[in-house]
Amino acid sequence: MKTFVVGDIHGRCAQLHSLLELVPRDEAVDKLIFIGDLIDRGADVPGCVELVHRLCRENPERVICLRGNHEQMLLDFIDRLNTIWVESSTGGDHTFAQYTGKPLKLQTEGDFETARQEIAQSIPAEQLAFMRRLPLFHEDDYALYVHAGLEDGKHPRDSSPHALLWTRNMDFYKSYMGKPCVFGHTPTAFLPLRGRLGRHGIYLFHSAIGIDTGYNFHSPLSCLSLPDFTLYQAFADGRTATHHITTLIPESLKEMQRKALECGD
Repeated sequence: MKTFVVGDIHGRCAQLHSLLELVPRDEAVDKLIFIGDLIDRGADVPGCVELVHRLCRENPERVICLRGNHEQMLLDFIDRLNTIWVESSTGGDHTFAQYTGKPLKLQTEGDFETARQEIAQSIPAEQLAFMRRLPLFHEDDYALYVHAGLEDGKHPRDSSPHALLWTRNMDFYKSYMGKPCVFGHTPTAFLPLRGRLGRHGIYLFHSAIGIDTGYNFHSPLSCLSLPDFTLYQAFADGRTATHHITTLIPESLKEMQRKALECGD
């Protein structure tokens, strides 16, 4: 049994389809985990949400999607908790336009309430309910899985929701030594240089594993397979790549890979 973990998608539905076709997942036994941030920025947010929702619905024991900070921002906007989601840097305007069929325009206080109503009514009810049900973490025999990171190296159940969704803690990236933890949220180009691996660009240091390999035309959408540490990537131009990671594995993770190799002999 393997676990395949997909990094931040951000509306890149074509790349997601390509990636899922690439990974050799046995749907009957292997697990598929999405690390969160299905929405915002990309060209087909509704398609991403619908695809992941369908996969989770059809195989709930083996397909898990975590909540990302972008899903949280959208829900907070709809629930009138804050307006961060509609700031230009989030890419929420792309999500708004794709669901409502109109551009996001905010010039008066009344425009915010109108936008709330329009986005809440435009997202299919089953998709919105799906986003509200998304868990903040998952754990299996191989690793812990969270969107952003851990609070002071604590188990996710003992970490605050804010940390699991938002943290960018250098101590976690550089010093975490617990059970392997796979996370996204921060593009690996912004993580400490020492933990970045070769041309494929994921982050591995001690027990921290970062798989958000960025969002621009040249950035791949990445999926890491555990326990064998095979990395699958799909690019916007249609290219795909597979990397069998065999060097620079932190000592805390090498035993997992040795066992996987022994099982394959």
